[in-house]
Amino acid sequence: MSYRENLIAKNLNIDEKGHLTFAGVDTLDLAKEYGTPTYFMDEDRIREMCNIYKSALKDAFGEKGRAIYASKAASFKQMYRIMNEEEMFCDVVSIGEINTAIKAGFPPERLYFHSNNKTDYDIEFALKNNVGYFVIDNTEELIALDRISGELSKKAQAIIRVTPGIDTHTFEAVSTGKVDSKFGFAIETGAAEDITKLALSMKNINLLGFHCHVGSQLFDSDVYIRSAKIMLEFILHIKETFGFCASMLDLGGGYGVKYKNTDPDIDIYENILEVGNFVKSFCSENGIEMPQISFEPGRSIVADAGLTLYTVGNVKKIPGFINYVSCDGGMADNVRYAMYEAPYTVLPAGKMLEDEDLVANVVGRCCESGDIIQPSVLLPQSTKRGDIIAVCTTGAYNYSMASNYNRIPRPAVVMIKNGATYVAVRGETLDDLLNCDI
Repeated sequence: MSYRENLIAKNLNIDEKGHLTFAGVDTLDLAKEYGTPTYFMDEDRIREMCNIYKSALKDAFGEKGRAIYASKAASFKQMYRIMNEEEMFCDVVSIGEINTAIKAGFPPERLYFHSNNKTDYDIEFALKNNVGYFVIDNTEELIALDRISGELSKKAQAIIRVTPGIDTHTFEAVSTGKVDSKFGFAIETGAAEDITKLALSMKNINLLGFHCHVGSQLFDSDVYIRSAKIMLEFILHIKETFGFCASMLDLGGGYGVKYKNTDPDIDIYENILEVGNFVKSFCSENGIEMPQISFEPGRSIVADAGLTLYTVGNVKKIPGFINYVSCDGGMADNVRYAMYEAPYTVLPAGKMLEDEDLVANVVGRCCESGDIIQPSVLLPQSTKRGDIIAVCTTGAYNYSMASNYNRIPRPAVVMIKNGATYVAVRGETLDDLLNCDI
């Protein structure tokens, strides 16, 4: 197998010099200009994915389709500016994300505030900043939202998060729709009906509908259709029981992306049309008005729009055992393998035409045995200090989860648009690490 077979995204290619290109730019030129480690993001690809979702939702649901970017995947000011320009909505999971969005000029009325543990301060901050929607995750939160809204003479727009009891057979860490999930209210136990009754009784809560999210890395629409059926049946039950007809149904996010060439391709547009056909048929057959249908893509908007470049520091060969290729990054800028053994494609950016004749664990510089970016990577035998290696599909959760572990500054985020580059987030300096120290 050649490295060409590992060009898992359409913004990857190999030029005549045998260099990996990303978004049409030589990755060695990028490393030379910006240094390593650096996150690079293809702005054109981000916008393309936004438009795929918007087009699919419009064609599937008409004016009742809504695309909401799950901004925990990659949250910084320029990302919210792009989402605003693309007329997306955004979901946020903390007041830090709310503040970032607002400071970037994103309209707060287009924000959906998630989180399974909103503090009173969080709720007050969101209300005072006119955040559009609250996704209710537990009873105490709903009671606090009603109380604080009353104190501020506001009426909060609420959506209740429901767990439909579906096991998606994805990583346990990213499966969120089961009855015993830490998120939301289970239909099966009666909790979802109880919280709906309570919300409808509150004078400072305007209940709009329901939300569910069952997991990530889904490569077809089977799970969406199964969860849509359960949620629509619940909406029908609530209408018959309380006379309340939900005007919103948020089906969450979760469509998958390719981290390895063994991952399947997915046509998101066609998959959403399948969901649309099911939802429209169900509503028609059961005599209910179709609610506004939202999807919350995060990973699938930004993941393959990202690439991280590193410089090799050491190559350690242990005959008869294992080889290590150490780079100048690691779990501080990509913790996902250490968390749940997330797969990645790793490529020798400057040696894409050489043989794959060295099997090595690509590891980082942190003082942890578990600081592994990816095990058993095929690299050229000539790999040496100073070489540039690329880790693909790092646009989602890499920058968002980055830390200063071992007191390492976080890398810059550099955007590529129409072949030109600009810094969206500057890299941290050693002085930045001291900013909060007393």
